[in-house]
Amino acid sequence: MMAMLLIAYTLNFIDRQIIGILAVPIKTDLQLSDAQLGLMGGLAFALFYTGLGIPIAMLADRRDRSKIMTAALAVWSLMTALCGLAQNFWQLFACRLGVGVGEAGGVAPAYTLIADIFPPERRARALALYSFGIPIGSATGIVFGGVIATLIDWRSAFFIVGALGLLLAPVFRKYVRDPRGDRPVTAQAVSLRTVLATLLAKPSFWLLSLGAACSSMMGYGLFFWLPSFFVRSFGISLLDASLGYGAILLVAGLAGIWIGGALSDRLATRSKGYYALVPALAFVGTIPFYALGISAHSLVASLLLLLVPTALGLVWLGPVIAAVQAVVPAPMRSTTSAIFLFVNNLIGIGIGTPAIGWISDHLKVRYGDEALRYAILSGTGFYVLATAFLLLAAWRLPRDWHRG
Repeated sequence: MMAMLLIAYTLNFIDRQIIGILAVPIKTDLQLSDAQLGLMGGLAFALFYTGLGIPIAMLADRRDRSKIMTAALAVWSLMTALCGLAQNFWQLFACRLGVGVGEAGGVAPAYTLIADIFPPERRARALALYSFGIPIGSATGIVFGGVIATLIDWRSAFFIVGALGLLLAPVFRKYVRDPRGDRPVTAQAVSLRTVLATLLAKPSFWLLSLGAACSSMMGYGLFFWLPSFFVRSFGISLLDASLGYGAILLVAGLAGIWIGGALSDRLATRSKGYYALVPALAFVGTIPFYALGISAHSLVASLLLLLVPTALGLVWLGPVIAAVQAVVPAPMRSTTSAIFLFVNNLIGIGIGTPAIGWISDHLKVRYGDEALRYAILSGTGFYVLATAFLLLAAWRLPRDWHRG
């Protein structure tokens, strides 16, 4: 079941992030600005992904999570394929909204399935393993998109990855089974009002959510914009940019996620606050390395320097998600996860990606093709905010931990 969850999450991120590498040919073909590309990569996806995530998660707290995730997989895959038919900005924007609709039901239920299966002392590592789907999916989407766009065209890339998801859906349904089955769990069901009231008494939840969101403003922004940065600032081909950044994301991402989960589980035997403290310290290390990597005028130096902050920037996934599962009782976990994803993704994807595009457009008159370099550099300040929120969460988390 963990293997199928990981494969589905990998496809989730392929479909979510492939537009980052395809932004180069799409920009030329559809005559789009950086601000429009940023809206498609951020707000178009985030609007429905965040808005529908909460009601779908409430349903997942009550019904068969396997069926919900299977339907979500089929919907986001179909809408990804339809992106390949778009003829203008608004058509592509609408299809990206549809991808967000589908993916709204894919992640929060998976978090709670994993939390039900693994005990608290192993949960950060289990969620880290599941989160491998982020670097694997993002790297695969970037490399695959670059190869297909180079050999065929950008439309074919959308068609192929969408078809893969549609083929996976029945296999996913067969092997992923909700231990609760399809029976209603109304005796355990909790209203949204009750969940919110519980979370309002848990300051650590909101601090974790805001810390993750601030880091995601830079994280998602980089996933989307770095391929374009390599093409514009170093004059390399789309294919070379996809291979270079894909390799960085895969190697560094897997290392950072696993280290974060394993180290937090080990240190949390001393204090639950380490689930927030470990990623906070990692965020501090990202800032100088991102500044050096983005400022470098050698492609090789830039790629090597970016390995470190890419790993450090993803350390938070296992420990923070594990902590979110642990501040509430089991019947509230799906809804709580969806509220966390609402905050994280609405700010991280919805604001971060478009913000970098908007800054790049406004710096273009002065810096030309180098405008994107300075727009990305300005985003490293988000990690300062993320560190502050997580340090506060580390102080509060031991008191908010649910014991039951």
